[in-house]
Amino acid sequence: MVESRITQLVEDRISGVEGIRHISSSSRDGRSTVTLEFDVDRDIEAAANDIRDRVSGLLNNLPEEAEPPEVQKANGGDEVIMWLNLVSDQMTTLQLTDYARRYLTDRLSVIDGVANIRIGGGKVYAMRIWIDRQALAARNLTVPDIERVLKSENVELPAGSVESKDRHFTVRVERSFSTVEDFTNLVLSEGDDGYLIKLGDVARVEIGSEEERIMFRGNREAMIGLGISKQSTANTLDVSRATNALVDEINPTLPAGMEIKRSYDSSVFIEASVREVYQTLFIAMLLVIIVIYLFLGSVRAMLIPALTVPVSLMATFIVLYALGYTIMTLLAMILAIGMVVDDAIVVLENIHRRIEEGDSPLKAAYLGSREVAFAVVATTLVLVRSLCRSRSSKVT
Repeated sequence: MVESRITQLVEDRISGVEGIRHISSSSRDGRSTVTLEFDVDRDIEAAANDIRDRVSGLLNNLPEEAEPPEVQKANGGDEVIMWLNLVSDQMTTLQLTDYARRYLTDRLSVIDGVANIRIGGGKVYAMRIWIDRQALAARNLTVPDIERVLKSENVELPAGSVESKDRHFTVRVERSFSTVEDFTNLVLSEGDDGYLIKLGDVARVEIGSEEERIMFRGNREAMIGLGISKQSTANTLDVSRATNALVDEINPTLPAGMEIKRSYDSSVFIEASVREVYQTLFIAMLLVIIVIYLFLGSVRAMLIPALTVPVSLMATFIVLYALGYTIMTLLAMILAIGMVVDDAIVVLENIHRRIEEGDSPLKAAYLGSREVAFAVVATTLVLVRSLCRSRSSKVT
């Protein structure tokens, strides 16, 4: 029913929005998800507004029990960079989730650079009603009757206001139910004999989880996950260090038996990549010096690429900083080091050859560089093009 009465309607309604590259959807009992991928040049804010306008026109066509659709934006910077596990040997998953929502998410959210906190495997408190079909039929009631009473009785209604010379009070009738006893004593109807039929007469009421099909476990322990998502402009290493420092500060203040454990930290891989860049740079410069000395036999020529690599990289950083760009992957740095080293060897070898043929150093530098300039630039552009990829934005 979800596929035919909800998902298909949404897909047909939004398929004509400008800039959509791809539409994917998934349907399961109680939930429909439609994901849209837009062209990179499409304004994501305008696209989200267009989707909201299209979806709002579907409200009258959706099933009565369906909730209004939600439109959410997503991009590449929304991924979780760090997972923390909240573990306790004395609390249930419900209690852990409630504690995390009350006391931990706000403290973690104020860390500089944190975009939001996700709770993985969390369970939300809900009042679960287990209906006895035989008892329900014996009292000539149906499930829609119970649903109707719950919707009409479990509300707070305004009752006007009370005014005096210098005060104004708003009056409301509190009719919300919050305990098992409140729901158990909820009157459903009145029997022919005047007996008030209550919910407890036809059902068993208990506090439980809103969704029982969720499980988050590690090392055979029940736990919940706290996912740290950083802002798109934030530094992963800085966010990770600040989070670890705050976790060390929070752990001693937690209730007995509760602990925050670190399960995943992407900054570990980033720091390893940084070390790999330093190692690659050192090895590249060392090999270039050795190769040039062995094949050209010139100590003076050996110093040129040794200076070319760091100068080129520093100049690149200056340009990137001036244009407001950041290095999102250190693989590009490693590839750039390789290209700079290759180009330096090719150009230097050609200049050295012309000097041996009798050209002056200045003339050899000019002509030697010009002879191989096209080949060097073409090779670099081919590699750059092969690594280019199209980007896109997503709306769900």
